[in-house]
Amino acid sequence: MIENPWKTQSVRTVYENPWIRVEHHDIINPAGKEGVYGKVHFKNRALAIIPIDQNGFTWLVGQYRYTPDEYSWEVPMGGGPIGLDLLESAKRELKEETGLTAGKWTEIMKIHTSNSVTDEVGFVYMAEELTEGETEFEETEIIQVKKLPFKEALDWVMEGKITDSISVAGILKAARILGY
Repeated sequence: MIENPWKTQSVRTVYENPWIRVEHHDIINPAGKEGVYGKVHFKNRALAIIPIDQNGFTWLVGQYRYTPDEYSWEVPMGGGPIGLDLLESAKRELKEETGLTAGKWTEIMKIHTSNSVTDEVGFVYMAEELTEGETEFEETEIIQVKKLPFKEALDWVMEGKITDSISVAGILKAARILGY
């Protein structure tokens, strides 16, 4: 195992809300020099779901994202509070955003979303044996749900129509698993 070459001298919270904490770290870098580092700590784990039905269709969700100030097509996803079961949180997110429930769940990847500035970790599941139902959007969500062939979602990734990092990685991993 490789030893951590970074040494933390002090940490202080600069900002905090229910979802994140921004920290200022005084450090000694690997060259032995004093420096600073900023860290965004996430209070939830990112969860993404690739639903696949028996005919090779999947579901995407579209919504306007505040931070990049643009509309985004993504796989169904959300946050799973640290300390709660990941799979139960994934099931909740799939139902909430698409109305789907699944009889078969497979974790297909773990991903760090931007490991130079955040400790956020994401998990991607493939959901199969699907049953359709009613969505349960949160009050802050205005979501468009789109059912399409999985191959078309893969094409959207390759054409740059899907840019969310967890969606891109999850769709590419699912494509490999599904033999595309």
